[in-house]
Amino acid sequence: MSLGTLILVAGPSGAGKETLIRLARRQLGEDARFRFVRRVITRPGDAGAEDHEPAGGEDFARRKAEGAFALSWDAHGLSYGVPRAMEDDLAAGRVVVVNVSRAIVPETVSRYPNSRLVIVTAPPETLAARLAARGREPQAELGARLGRPELATPAGIRPVVISNDRGPQEGAEALIAILLQCAPAPPSPLPTAAALAGEAILTIEKTT
Repeated sequence: MSLGTLILVAGPSGAGKETLIRLARRQLGEDARFRFVRRVITRPGDAGAEDHEPAGGEDFARRKAEGAFALSWDAHGLSYGVPRAMEDDLAAGRVVVVNVSRAIVPETVSRYPNSRLVIVTAPPETLAARLAARGREPQAELGARLGRPELATPAGIRPVVISNDRGPQEGAEALIAILLQCAPAPPSPLPTAAALAGEAILTIEKTT
């Protein structure tokens, strides 16, 4: 059984994690070697830019109790879940990309040793401007998001840091480069009918 790589994308609110993931998905989403996880969140489906699966609080709690999530956490009054299907993708040798809370990185790395941590960050003034611009949180919550302390990196894990303080495409290219480094070699293309016919003709010519 192959074992894929779990890419944990973490960083402060406003760093642009979802933007970079969305741009990377746009380029690599049709490649079977990669899986970009769609999270379950207790947030309405039309709130924010992230393509997530909305769930009510009771529904989320029930699914969590039933073991539907490989990872789950609570932050800023919301619950987040990563569907357990990601484990099937890892078992198939894929590169699985998921946006996670910094708080669960140590536990996740211990459970999934073949993990890589990507920290997306930006200067404080950039974070503040992005949080205010997206308008997702009440003004009173912005200070709490900006004031979250940095967490220590788990022992044995060397994070890759992407400074997303320029254009989003530049940050996305850095993330894509990391994903390609972790991916298995692409499968060799199957020979076309014309190529097979050509080989057959060459074989006949050599034997006559």
